[in-house]
Amino acid sequence: MFLITGASRGIGAATARLAAESGYRLVLVARDQRRLADLATRLGAPDRTLPISCDVTDWEQLGGLVTRVQDTWGRLDVVFANAGASVVTSFLGNHGAPPDQWRDMVLANVYGPALTARAALPALVASGGHLVLTGSAAGRGVRPGSLYSATKWAVTGLAQSIRAECVGTGVRVTLVQPGLVDTGGIPPERSHDPKLDPADIARAVLYAVSQPTTVDVNEILVRPVGQDPHR
Repeated sequence: MFLITGASRGIGAATARLAAESGYRLVLVARDQRRLADLATRLGAPDRTLPISCDVTDWEQLGGLVTRVQDTWGRLDVVFANAGASVVTSFLGNHGAPPDQWRDMVLANVYGPALTARAALPALVASGGHLVLTGSAAGRGVRPGSLYSATKWAVTGLAQSIRAECVGTGVRVTLVQPGLVDTGGIPPERSHDPKLDPADIARAVLYAVSQPTTVDVNEILVRPVGQDPHR
């Protein structure tokens, strides 16, 4: 059983397609129920796909989601905490989104994966399962004026903290750190930069979760060929 947040598009949808091809039953999670239903239809296996609308920054919704999955299929094997958001920011105020638009990004990128881990880990401990988190290459270096980068630094620390607490439980924790991915939301100033396809990241996720249970792939950094290491 493979649960994916942010499953309605981009990396999440690409991972869902590849996981379905690999034989997993799927729980597709996002806020947009229509997109989820469309994806579930395209995957073509309604008896093996459960689309659920959920806001990952809402603890009660997440707790109810995990309970529903366990009641329906009895277990969770992989949870991909992938939901997130990005807005361009400037602390000098020279460009980018106004500060009242920053809060939702911080909640989605930091609070969301933290709550997802807290909701899912008891089930993953029971199954000896695998938690995967979407970080970013931006969470490894300095990006001038970028609050998004700071949130992904937080995800890097979150993954390490979770992994440390899970020692001895059998749970594996993987942080996937993509470079620029063509998910449809690239800022205009980066439109001509080298890009990855969402399927490139999906393959990295499936690589990590397909390893023997004695192997814990802690971090995967994937950049498109030619990407500036500081972008």
